[in-house]
Amino acid sequence: MTFVLGGARSGKSRHAEKLVSAFPAPWTYIATAEAFDDEMRERIEHHRARRDSGWLTLEAPLDLADALARVADGQPVLVDCLTLWLTNVMLAELDVEAETRRLAETISRPRGPWFVVSNEVGLGIVPDNALARRFRDAAGRLNQMVAARADHVLFMVAGLPMTIK
Repeated sequence: MTFVLGGARSGKSRHAEKLVSAFPAPWTYIATAEAFDDEMRERIEHHRARRDSGWLTLEAPLDLADALARVADGQPVLVDCLTLWLTNVMLAELDVEAETRRLAETISRPRGPWFVVSNEVGLGIVPDNALARRFRDAAGRLNQMVAARADHVLFMVAGLPMTIK
């Protein structure tokens, strides 16, 4: 499993797509985003437009562990992204710790080449409200859990991958 981490607009998704497409198609793209507004709909469409017919898309805004469990053995998978999934879990008022543990357990047993994308949100200023601080802390813990279980960890900066692990 390869974990691709970076800031907003760092090139995480594009790089992960490139890594996945080095394997024979079909590839599975597990999308966690939900289009709550026009701007998000546009972002989702931009990502869709980059993918050709070799990609199968599963939408998993909440049930990411279940979506991964449904993927066929040997199937190349791209999960994009963990921080959107975490946002959805928090907004649905699910048990963040339990859902994070369940996802980490599933990710620790990849059944093929899996690539997982997440945002690094802990490099900026301390958020000014409790929800944003709770999100930042939960994202940091989630990223640490996934990085510990990953075979490879890449950190994206300005479109350039840096190997961390």
